[in-house]
Amino acid sequence: MRTLPAISACLAVVLTLAVSQAHAAETATSSVSVNVQIASRTSLKVSTDVIRFEVLEPGDAAGASVDFTAGARVPSGAGVVLTIEPLRHVDGPGGAADVETSITFDGDGEGLVGGRLDPERPTVAGRWQGSGLRQGRLFFTIRANAAGTYMLPLQFVLSTP
Repeated sequence: MRTLPAISACLAVVLTLAVSQAHAAETATSSVSVNVQIASRTSLKVSTDVIRFEVLEPGDAAGASVDFTAGARVPSGAGVVLTIEPLRHVDGPGGAADVETSITFDGDGEGLVGGRLDPERPTVAGRWQGSGLRQGRLFFTIRANAAGTYMLPLQFVLSTP
């Protein structure tokens, strides 16, 4: 009869271990959906917002440049656009507005484009896809009928359409 309590004790241990292993072997699975909305954010630093040209001879061209650093955090694959807009007409020699000027620009850097500066509306100067930090330089050239100093205030805008 001594073996009956020993067998009962062994059986209790075996059942306890079996139940423990059954609980340990059970695996819970579930799905979790995550939806992340990334808010677009831009940052733009320019070396100057007023370009100055020194035309030495009537009809000559003069140049000026603007360095920039543009940062954007946008949803995957979204576009980023850099535009330039004159804030007023070109101030010519003596502060007079000179309608006989033409300003063109070209870019040095990834995604930059060249063109003619439109005095009435924003002009696209660069386009990129996705987030990141971009640096570049925009070169402006003026052709004017009179010699002298020409000034043009500009607004640079970095946006996510």
